[in-house]
Amino acid sequence: MLLSVIVPMFNECEVAEKTFRTLEGVLKDVEHELIFVNDGSADSTKEILENLLTETPQNRIVNFSRNFGHQAAFSAGLLAAKGDAVVIIDGDLQDPPALILEMIKKWHEGYQVVYAQRKSRTGESWFKKTTAKIFYRLLQGLANIDIPPDTGDFRLMDRCVVDQINALPERSRFLRGLVCWVGYKRTGILYDRAERAAGYSKYPLRKMLKFALDGITSFSSFPLRLSFIMGLIVTFIAFCLAVWSVVEKFLYPVTTSQGWTSLIVSIIFLGGAQLICIGILGEYIGRIYEEVKQRPLFIEVKNEHSRT
Repeated sequence: MLLSVIVPMFNECEVAEKTFRTLEGVLKDVEHELIFVNDGSADSTKEILENLLTETPQNRIVNFSRNFGHQAAFSAGLLAAKGDAVVIIDGDLQDPPALILEMIKKWHEGYQVVYAQRKSRTGESWFKKTTAKIFYRLLQGLANIDIPPDTGDFRLMDRCVVDQINALPERSRFLRGLVCWVGYKRTGILYDRAERAAGYSKYPLRKMLKFALDGITSFSSFPLRLSFIMGLIVTFIAFCLAVWSVVEKFLYPVTTSQGWTSLIVSIIFLGGAQLICIGILGEYIGRIYEEVKQRPLFIEVKNEHSRT
């Protein structure tokens, strides 16, 4: 067995060496390779990693020409990984590397995806915890696949899962969703997420919002369908107002302003009709979007067995 561990790094000079030493210590009895993806760091992260890797020639570093983002870094690592099983983990040590050994045990039991599910999040603001909770519940409600709540990218994947993800041609990737989409036997391990070992978060609010939008739009066409639903609601309200306006015109001809009935009915009706038309267009755009992603219609499991 060869285990590949993918660690993205972006301006993590304060914690790079500690992360390396910790992973090497945890995996000392496991045949492994560490793949550090330097995501265009502007500090000394690259130099620190290159110096450390001279001690362990089996480990590697992938250097980006600029900052391409978290998901791109994980994707590059998956393409470079040679292991029978692959772990992806952030480089800030908030996710405990010791949990990898528990994941390996689950993998030997026959699970092909073992994800880490957070019980608590130490050292994070109330705002981040609340928004994260809302995002996971919203994603679970809107997505057309079962994505476990409170689950980040930290997980172990079997070689067959990695190969399927690498074969997907889409570019805007939400990996934790893609891992669920390809299927296979999976299980979770609960853990308490710690504070960062050093440095500061490289995920500001702007990136968090973009990440959330990528996750929702990658696995749900509901935002496109929303305009159609709103159009139906507005058209129904327009019909009710039209009936009321006509009745009022005949019951109170003196108090009703001249032209008010026809004006208000026309505005509301046209607004509803436009939303319905936009909704219909959205349905077709959603189907085009699904075709452009070129995900396979199904994935066949050729052989499945427990590992000893």
